[in-house]
Amino acid sequence: MDALRLRVATYNIHKGVTAFGRHSRVSELRTALHRIGADIVFLQEVQDRNERLARRLAQESHSQLEALAGSGYEHRAYGVNAIYPHGNHGNAILSRLPIEHFANHDISDHMLEKRGMLHAVARLPGAQAPRIHLICAHFGLVKGSRTRQADWVARFIEREIPASAPLILAGDFNDWQRGVDAQLRKRLGMHDVSGSDADRGWMDRLMVWRRPVHVARTFPSLAPWLTLDRIYLRGIKARSSHVPRGRNWARCSDHAPLIADLEL
Repeated sequence: MDALRLRVATYNIHKGVTAFGRHSRVSELRTALHRIGADIVFLQEVQDRNERLARRLAQESHSQLEALAGSGYEHRAYGVNAIYPHGNHGNAILSRLPIEHFANHDISDHMLEKRGMLHAVARLPGAQAPRIHLICAHFGLVKGSRTRQADWVARFIEREIPASAPLILAGDFNDWQRGVDAQLRKRLGMHDVSGSDADRGWMDRLMVWRRPVHVARTFPSLAPWLTLDRIYLRGIKARSSHVPRGRNWARCSDHAPLIADLEL
């Protein structure tokens, strides 16, 4: 059977607004998604409802989810993380593959930071093709919170997802110290798309926690130097990955997207 190739991306869109929430960036983000051309996009800080901005723009509604999905994504999943008087925001998965079912899980560690994990199962092309599990996560700013959230996600994967099933775990992990990175790779046997298996011995290819890690820099988007956004894989090969740079990308969000080409 021929290998299946997919392009995926993870992108924190900063609620689709400028720094102080005065202007919408949805139009720029739609253009950005067209330029990325991914089959599956993992989004964080998506506002599905913002009545305050809708009134300012004289619109009946201002659903970023609907606007962004309209850029070529027939299938979508959304999970609310935070609710406030004029709207809500959370994680989303936009997909060109059919999504069979999805569920959102609250992984907040304390009341001041509402965080979530969105799990979806998509159907790959072909009658005998396996299902692919997709997890979009947004971890907290505090190191202890991230450690507990990574443990929650790891226990969920161990309990709910067969070890033989293809799995993509992507999102904003706020993990500039790489503590969560080591925890996820060692415990779950996952690898980061920014690393490469080329020119490594057979022992390192088997023992993923011994591999050198080259994590992509995605924040701040104008001059990225922090490694906050990641794409982890299990049962899938990463062919390449990159982070687009430049002022046009910086106008879309304070994070730059991480884009990866995969092969099953």
